[in-house]
Amino acid sequence: MTDVKREKWVFIINPIAGNGSAKTIVSRIEEMIKKYGIDAELVYTERSGHASELSAAYLQKGFSYIIGVGGDGTLNEIARPLINNKEVTIGIIPAGTGNDFIQILGFPNRFGEDDWEKFFRKEVIAMDAGTVNGMIFLNGMGLGFDAQVAAENYVEPGQVKKGGKHKYIWHIIKTLLFFKEKRMTVISETGSIETDCFINTIAIGRRFAGGFLLTPKAIANDGLLDVCMIKKLSLLERFSILLKVPEGKHTTDKRVNYYQTPGLDLEFPEEVPFHVDGELNFSRSFKVRVIPGALNTIYNPDGNHFFKRP
Repeated sequence: MTDVKREKWVFIINPIAGNGSAKTIVSRIEEMIKKYGIDAELVYTERSGHASELSAAYLQKGFSYIIGVGGDGTLNEIARPLINNKEVTIGIIPAGTGNDFIQILGFPNRFGEDDWEKFFRKEVIAMDAGTVNGMIFLNGMGLGFDAQVAAENYVEPGQVKKGGKHKYIWHIIKTLLFFKEKRMTVISETGSIETDCFINTIAIGRRFAGGFLLTPKAIANDGLLDVCMIKKLSLLERFSILLKVPEGKHTTDKRVNYYQTPGLDLEFPEEVPFHVDGELNFSRSFKVRVIPGALNTIYNPDGNHFFKRP
């Protein structure tokens, strides 16, 4: 009688995610590995970009499940070497600050007992990814107001300011008061337009900044990007629109242009900040495309996930 080859798991832990939250659940992960009889290794990231290196290394070793323990940025790094590889499955144990990506999968911001059980059922679905200028995004990218909010969250590139979820609220209020729209050209399958844009979010998922449903109609396996462009607004209009965003009620406002597309290009006269799954970058030209079915991921089919039913 031959032995059945056991599936190998690796948990890539970002110890600084969520101001150290990831480290606090390591013992819980070890308990779950033992409880469910998983053949697993735990490794820690040591610097920016290290999660990608570890992910690629464990892919080469033949590991079947590569799991992030951290926030959206951690999972983004892990996913980069795995795009369009159907031999591996990714997952995330949420331990970041905003934890927006986990909503796509139908899991909560922090796991309870039932969530661990559902996670280790290994229910898998193929999800889309986005790409902008060669970078991958799993939840979304943003220019304008939301990019400036992301920029406010950094002391310098790669170094996030300390603080919990409340810091996002302060960054949002500050940016609401002082943000100035920039002119841009949008080129899509329907043509080319010039506009001043307050918000320009392009997404696979729906939720950003820890609870703002900027793209509330997004489906993560429909082969399309959801685009939410909000026109230049007065200060009062900014507050009016953003009060609607947490529940996704802004999409019917006449100042909002919401649509779906497989791709678009954007041009600015100068470099502007943009975020990719919350990570800050700068550019003046943007080529944005969807990659259908790019990743196999563990999800909760019984939760409020953002997928079409298989």
